[in-house]
Amino acid sequence: MYNELDPVLNTPVRLAVVSTLIKVKKADFNHLMEITRTTQGNLSHQLKKLKEADYIEIEKTFKGNYPNTICSLTPKGRKAFQVYVESIKKYLHL
Repeated sequence: MYNELDPVLNTPVRLAVVSTLIKVKKADFNHLMEITRTTQGNLSHQLKKLKEADYIEIEKTFKGNYPNTICSLTPKGRKAFQVYVESIKKYLHL
């Protein structure tokens, strides 16, 4: 039968973040904001949710005098994404 879709990934912004991080090793906050086309506040909130689920790691550094937030996928996040994709394929009969 069908698996329940992961509630952490079943949100457009979070899914966009994780699907981006699957393709690249790391992405900074500004790049993720461009990809998701969301506000700073919403992206911050969604990144916090992904971090709480241990799907991403967040590294805070400085680029010159400006804060720079860099995100990367954890092994748990990579596995969760793979399971999510397989579940979607089953729903779509692919």
